[in-house]
Amino acid sequence: MIEALQDFTSSLPVFLQWFGVMLAAAIPFVESYAGAVIGVLAGLNPVVAIIAAIVGNFVSMVVVVLSAHRVRTRVAAGRGDDLGGDPVEESPRRRRLRERFDRYGVPGVSLLGQTILPSQITSAAMVSFGASKNAVILWQTISIVMWGVVFGVLATLGVSVLR
Repeated sequence: MIEALQDFTSSLPVFLQWFGVMLAAAIPFVESYAGAVIGVLAGLNPVVAIIAAIVGNFVSMVVVVLSAHRVRTRVAAGRGDDLGGDPVEESPRRRRLRERFDRYGVPGVSLLGQTILPSQITSAAMVSFGASKNAVILWQTISIVMWGVVFGVLATLGVSVLR
């Protein structure tokens, strides 16, 4: 999949390749870290590749957080409570994410959660658990920037070693 996204990005006109990186990074499991690598490997300036990947991942994450918040608010209003109704059976993955959320909070899940699940999924889950949408957006943004820069720099160093 990464190779197909890299080929897609490389096939675009040079002035639009950053847009291809943004689109790729908006895809769950590609995120800012793989998007930055795709951009660097496609030959984009590393700074442009990293920024484009961060922006693409950020935009998709914000759309998911705002949507999850809107759904949670409507469900709570329909129940007439703050979602304190009957507990719903959780999948093992969701239960594990909730345990990590209870243990590490929004910052911990945001910074480390991308090693397990995409930022879009962890963001929506945290909002559904009752976390503040603003806190989720803030910490996910920090995480997206951190992971995008780290992997973009590593890709840049790897490409320069291979030359």
